[in-house]
Amino acid sequence: MDLSNENVVHIKDGEVEYIQFKRLLEYSDVITHAFSVGKDVNFKGMKIVDGQIVKCNTEKMLCDYRKLCTSLNLEKNDIVRPIQTHSTNVKIVEEKVLEEEPDIYVEKYLETDGLITRRKDTILGTTSADCILLMFFDPVTKTIANIHSGWKGTYGQIASKTVKKMKTELHVNPENLICCMCPSIRKCHFEVRKDVKDLFEEKFKDIVDISKIIEKQPCEKGTDEKWNIDTIELNKMLLVQDGLKPENIIDSKICTVCNSDKLHSYRVEKENFGLETAIIALR
Repeated sequence: MDLSNENVVHIKDGEVEYIQFKRLLEYSDVITHAFSVGKDVNFKGMKIVDGQIVKCNTEKMLCDYRKLCTSLNLEKNDIVRPIQTHSTNVKIVEEKVLEEEPDIYVEKYLETDGLITRRKDTILGTTSADCILLMFFDPVTKTIANIHSGWKGTYGQIASKTVKKMKTELHVNPENLICCMCPSIRKCHFEVRKDVKDLFEEKFKDIVDISKIIEKQPCEKGTDEKWNIDTIELNKMLLVQDGLKPENIIDSKICTVCNSDKLHSYRVEKENFGLETAIIALR
């Protein structure tokens, strides 16, 4: 199945598959990017147990990164990947920590869910199995960012914190920023109970049109009430408030649950879930 649409193109290069955003391809002389596609790839390389990094699936993960990077004419050892914990912490990458291998198990990026850089020899990577991965690019200052925003990150406004950090510390004008939203769980499948619904409603009801974000599901008498939340639309609304132009916010329009035959999805795979990756790098 081809996942291409008006915003993305689905690339198949031998055994490697990925999608790219048409908007970012306009700057292919400056940046390279991709979001992995395929159930046979798995970028899960660790888990956190009692605050400690426990490596797992390392050989498979590095092999999949090598194949993806080779297709994009990148070097896998240039990868810098945060140790994601659904935080709202964002860090600027100023140098590689490890010289002969990717910065994937580096404690410097523990409890970090977003990275920003201007380094040309650095590939920013994130992973997801339903959560939103957002790639940012400023064509004026040649600044890139890659963040992981699950419902907790969205609630904590990690995207807004990324824009603020780029603006205050790297003098990026939000009006110049392009933000691309990778495949993720969509409103059609992101259902929550009252506790999570109340959190979002209370925090955002005076900031955005909450009726466009939260929708109550019809339910039979005696069954639990559930709501659907549109985290994609919420992030869009908040990014516009942060100064991004609506036309510079590009959505892949791909649901990981609806396309779980091609993409990893925690909601579908449960405890045996795999991870896709998003990577972006300056040439």
